[in-house]
Amino acid sequence: MHKRVHDIICRCEEITEREIRGAIRQFNLRTADEVKRLTRAGMGLCQGRTCALLVEKIISEETNRKVSEIFPSSTRPPVRPIKIEFLAKKEEKES
Repeated sequence: MHKRVHDIICRCEEITEREIRGAIRQFNLRTADEVKRLTRAGMGLCQGRTCALLVEKIISEETNRKVSEIFPSSTRPPVRPIKIEFLAKKEEKES
Protein backbone atom coordinates (compact mmCIF):
# COMPACT_ATOMS: atom_id res chain seq x y z
CA MET A 1 0.00 0.00 0.00
CA HIS A 2 1.33 3.44 -0.91
CA LYS A 3 1.67 5.80 2.05
CA ARG A 4 0.26 9.25 1.37
CA VAL A 5 2.65 12.03 2.37
CA HIS A 6 0.05 13.98 4.35
CA ASP A 7 -0.70 10.87 6.47
CA ILE A 8 2.91 10.40 7.57
CA ILE A 9 3.58 11.49 11.15
CA CYS A 10 7.18 10.28 11.48
CA ARG A 11 9.01 11.31 8.32
CA CYS A 12 12.28 9.58 9.23
CA GLU A 13 10.68 6.15 9.65
CA GLU A 14 7.67 6.81 7.36
CA ILE A 15 5.12 5.91 10.04
CA THR A 16 1.55 6.99 9.33
CA GLU A 17 -1.12 8.29 11.64
CA ARG A 18 -3.16 5.19 10.85
CA GLU A 19 -0.32 2.90 11.97
CA ILE A 20 0.09 4.83 15.22
CA ARG A 21 -3.63 4.88 16.01
CA GLY A 22 -3.91 1.18 15.13
CA ALA A 23 -1.06 0.25 17.49
CA ILE A 24 -2.53 2.34 20.31
CA ARG A 25 -5.92 0.64 19.93
CA GLN A 26 -4.65 -2.90 19.37
CA PHE A 27 -2.10 -2.94 22.20
CA ASN A 28 -3.71 -0.44 24.59
CA LEU A 29 -0.65 1.83 24.47
CA ARG A 30 -0.56 4.78 26.87
CA THR A 31 2.91 6.36 26.57
CA ALA A 32 5.02 7.78 23.79
CA ASP A 33 7.76 5.23 24.57
CA GLU A 34 5.30 2.37 24.06
CA VAL A 35 4.27 3.81 20.69
CA LYS A 36 7.92 4.33 19.81
CA ARG A 37 8.85 0.71 20.59
CA LEU A 38 5.99 -0.77 18.61
CA THR A 39 5.91 1.54 15.60
CA ARG A 40 9.44 3.07 15.48
CA ALA A 41 7.86 6.55 15.36
CA GLY A 42 10.53 8.83 16.82
CA MET A 43 13.44 6.45 16.27
CA GLY A 44 14.75 7.97 13.06
CA LEU A 45 17.57 10.38 12.46
CA CYS A 46 15.74 13.33 14.08
CA GLN A 47 15.10 11.24 17.25
CA GLY A 48 11.50 12.48 17.48
CA ARG A 49 12.19 16.18 17.21
CA THR A 50 9.78 16.32 14.27
CA CYS A 51 7.04 13.92 15.34
CA ALA A 52 7.08 13.59 19.15
CA LEU A 53 4.42 16.23 19.78
CA LEU A 54 2.19 14.78 17.07
CA VAL A 55 2.52 11.30 18.55
CA GLU A 56 1.63 12.64 22.00
CA LYS A 57 -1.39 14.44 20.53
CA ILE A 58 -2.58 11.22 18.88
CA ILE A 59 -2.16 9.29 22.14
CA SER A 60 -4.11 12.03 23.90
CA GLU A 61 -6.97 11.76 21.41
CA GLU A 62 -7.04 7.96 21.51
CA THR A 63 -6.96 7.72 25.31
CA ASN A 64 -9.17 10.74 26.10
CA ARG A 65 -6.45 12.32 28.22
CA LYS A 66 -4.85 15.75 28.08
CA VAL A 67 -1.55 16.01 26.23
CA SER A 68 0.02 17.21 29.50
CA GLU A 69 -0.90 13.83 31.03
CA ILE A 70 0.94 11.84 28.35
CA PHE A 71 4.37 10.71 29.48
CA PRO A 72 6.79 11.91 26.77
CA SER A 73 9.22 9.56 25.10
CA SER A 74 12.72 9.25 26.45
CA THR A 75 15.37 11.11 24.53
CA ARG A 76 18.77 9.99 23.38
CA PRO A 77 21.69 12.15 22.35
CA PRO A 78 21.60 12.67 18.60
CA VAL A 79 23.89 10.50 16.54
CA ARG A 80 25.71 12.40 13.86
CA PRO A 81 27.89 10.97 11.13
CA ILE A 82 31.56 11.85 11.31
CA LYS A 83 34.26 11.54 8.70
CA ILE A 84 36.57 8.54 9.03
CA GLU A 85 39.58 10.85 8.69
CA PHE A 86 38.61 12.46 12.00
CA LEU A 87 38.97 9.10 13.73
CA ALA A 88 42.27 8.41 11.96
CA LYS A 89 43.71 11.76 13.08
CA LYS A 90 42.59 11.13 16.64
CA GLU A 91 44.28 7.71 16.62
CA GLU A 92 47.54 9.25 15.31
CA LYS A 93 47.57 11.76 18.17
CA GLU A 94 47.06 9.01 20.75
CA SER A 95 49.99 6.94 19.39
